[in-house]
Amino acid sequence: MNNTYLFDIDGAGQWTITLDDGKVSVAEGASGDADCTITASEENFERIVDGELNPTSAYMTGKLKVKGDMGAAMKLQKLF
Repeated sequence: MNNTYLFDIDGAGQWTITLDDGKVSVAEGASGDADCTITASEENFERIVDGELNPTSAYMTGKLKVKGDMGAAMKLQKLF
């Protein structure tokens, strides 16, 4: 995978995640152009990470928003 993601978590901040051929780097804040921006509240993001909220259901109900490359966003499901 070679993608850059911006996680914009309301109440917790922003992080840029870069995946480059198996290497992962994380930087606080928005740095450069992300392929995909994922926005959620802190509560909903924690529920997704904990497995209590399905990401697809969260997206369909507006609890999780995705801008940019939807294909890149779908790749994240395989990682978690």
